[in-house]
Amino acid sequence: MTMHRKTLGRRGEDDASRYLVSKGYRLVQRNFRCPAGEIDIIALDGRTMVFVEVRCRSTDSFGLPQESVGRQKQAKLRLAARHYLAAAGGHIGPLRFDVLALKYGPGQRLERLEHIRNAF
Repeated sequence: MTMHRKTLGRRGEDDASRYLVSKGYRLVQRNFRCPAGEIDIIALDGRTMVFVEVRCRSTDSFGLPQESVGRQKQAKLRLAARHYLAAAGGHIGPLRFDVLALKYGPGQRLERLEHIRNAF
């Protein structure tokens, strides 16, 4: 992964976290890693535990950011969520998978943020 992509990804996760907090979500954990992969953000929306995948792009040349969350990535996220729940002792309440798609312009200026609730 190039340094530009790493920097953009970190910036996207920071912006996504701020956005979620501004909407009343309570952040539980960022960058949960397990053998199945990584969950960018785990948050609570009321009683609902939300597993959030953050996708960033600086160009639309390869499609919209959210289009990169295909079936294989969804399966990895579901498995990683199972790992998290097992490690955390479970969760009483609903679960949800969201995608936050961020588009950055020149100078890494945020141009667009789309929150897709119940993305899969």
